[in-house]
Amino acid sequence: MGRVIAARLAADGFDVAVAYAGEMDLADATVSEIKEQGRQGAAFAADIADEHEVADLFRAVDDRFGGLDVVVHTAGINRAATLADLDLADFDAIVRVNVRGTFVVGQQAARRVRGGGSIVTISSQVVRLAPPALSAYTASKAAVDAVTRILAKELRGRDITVNAVAPGPTTTAAFLASTPAEQQEQLAAAPPLGRLGRPDDIASVVSFLVGRDGRWINGQVVYANGGFV
Repeated sequence: MGRVIAARLAADGFDVAVAYAGEMDLADATVSEIKEQGRQGAAFAADIADEHEVADLFRAVDDRFGGLDVVVHTAGINRAATLADLDLADFDAIVRVNVRGTFVVGQQAARRVRGGGSIVTISSQVVRLAPPALSAYTASKAAVDAVTRILAKELRGRDITVNAVAPGPTTTAAFLASTPAEQQEQLAAAPPLGRLGRPDDIASVVSFLVGRDGRWINGQVVYANGGFV
């Protein structure tokens, strides 16, 4: 999803920096896609939950591109299990990436994004649906929603919008690899539009929120799920 969003923002006219944790080849491929759009691109390695590495990341991006106008935070992990059976090591990992990561990135974004800019986090429709076996993930995304709304208020007077996008089931590589075909079919049949979301569906929403036409949307969680209820 992050890769498609990066390419879309490049097509919209942004130079784009890509942060990655471990898959340098995918990050390099994303930079290539950005450059194919005629924009500047660069990849930087960082542990998204480490405040020192993220501070260095933002500093490097600022130095490379001469300023920062948009931050889109897509990093997140999931471990499915009932609350009774969830390994607390998995719980800690989810909280570290999804909650602490959102705080750490949000801090640096609040300090560095210029007036007229935007911050976008990625939530999930699970906050509304509260499905079984996803208690830790759902709680972490509820935290993302809360942090997003609060940060929008804290940036009063800065002319910076802060919103979350909450996708439904989306055909990312991680989703396809972890979801059995039968379940994919069931999820595709649930929304009135009769299909799963695609990464470009989510990228279009992000593009709108950070673009000129989305400037009056602030402090919101935008559900991009095809009407899944």
